[in-house]
Amino acid sequence: MRHALTAIMAAASLTSIADAQTNHAQTDAATPVAAAPPANVIATTIANDMEGLMALYRDLHANPELSEQESSTAAKLARRLKAMKFDVTEKVGGTGVVAVLKNGSGPVLLIRADMDGLPVTEQTGLEFASRVRAKTPDGAETGVMHACGHDTHMTAFIETARLLSSMKDRWKGTLVMILQPAEEVGRGARLMLEDGLYTRFPRPTHAIAFHDAANLEAGKIGYTPGFALANVDSVDLLVRGTGGHGAYPQTTRDPIVLGARIVTALQTLVSREQDPFDPAVVTVGSFMGGTKHNVIPDDAKLLLTVRSYSDETRERLIRGIERIARGEAMAAGIAEDRMPVVSVKDEFTPSTYNPPAFANRMADVLKAHFPVGTVGETKPSMAGEDFGRYYRADKNIESFIFWVGGVPAEQMAKAAKGEISLPSLHSPFWAPEADKVIATASEAMTVLAMNILKRD
Repeated sequence: MRHALTAIMAAASLTSIADAQTNHAQTDAATPVAAAPPANVIATTIANDMEGLMALYRDLHANPELSEQESSTAAKLARRLKAMKFDVTEKVGGTGVVAVLKNGSGPVLLIRADMDGLPVTEQTGLEFASRVRAKTPDGAETGVMHACGHDTHMTAFIETARLLSSMKDRWKGTLVMILQPAEEVGRGARLMLEDGLYTRFPRPTHAIAFHDAANLEAGKIGYTPGFALANVDSVDLLVRGTGGHGAYPQTTRDPIVLGARIVTALQTLVSREQDPFDPAVVTVGSFMGGTKHNVIPDDAKLLLTVRSYSDETRERLIRGIERIARGEAMAAGIAEDRMPVVSVKDEFTPSTYNPPAFANRMADVLKAHFPVGTVGETKPSMAGEDFGRYYRADKNIESFIFWVGGVPAEQMAKAAKGEISLPSLHSPFWAPEADKVIATASEAMTVLAMNILKRD
């Protein structure tokens, strides 16, 4: 997922993806392993629906909206859910949508899809590529793209809702299907919870979701018991010194040099203080200071991303950043009133945890349904996903998020040989083999839902 993509390789590798998506690539990944009638009905129905699903996908892809601006997206999908006879409530947590379908007594299953696009200018070359321009909250104009695949999430969500609403004789309980805003900025789940998701609507006993993957072959399913995705913190570190003329550094306390020392010392938080079996990341993504060659500035600013799994590790890393910054400043002779200022952003993305017993149970359901080799365990990711908030808000909930691969098989083969690099999620070149993602995810979520809500 984290490989860089060169422009030359991108052009070569994306041509076949664009052709496949424009011509409705076949959905052979949706064939179940068993001959049981329900499985055949699900796969066959999805295949028959694929033309309409791809039309919806292209529309969503071509018309993305930034976080907390998803009004048109929410409205068009809410209309579809209402037509399926869901009880639909709009504008939950901003632009969120909650659709409830009661079907007798039994478990309450929450199924989530996220709606927001990213401030990324698309470069896939797809016929239906986004040409949308918008302004970010800070006023910057940007291209907008579904560079994280939320368009596939929403399309599969709609098909799952349609399948389950049409097969009410095969399950019982309550569906709470939510379209969530603002996943990319880490606060959409919180906003919906704070707006009464668990009090205004049936409180879930189970929660499932999927995410497309840029490191798995299209149609393959990955799952991770335990911690699946990381805590993500954004940390600002203001380094303060005493500026002056570059020709007379002895009259200054140089914040550039101090900042460089801090950057170097921060590396020991993971390499020398962290248990190697408890992964963590501290990355300095930006170092800003000064305006002119011969002027030593008063201040410099570092921007960090900090990744962890447990809350204890998260707290230890943040305290470590504060300790190192202060210690290096003291060693540099910085006065007490000019000590570095460490600011942790209020909004952080909490880690996502799949309770292991439930994750393995869900994986067994998928393995029994799909062909051998389709479903496999994957390593935890240091990426962030605020789906974890639903479980954190009530740890009695059985929660499971899984991956569905989006990389065409031929591209995976070329990448394995070192012939090309693959685009990651959030890349302007990311164009999943959408029909396979949508078909596999729709089938997987429907099968899981029917297992959770099965009749006695």
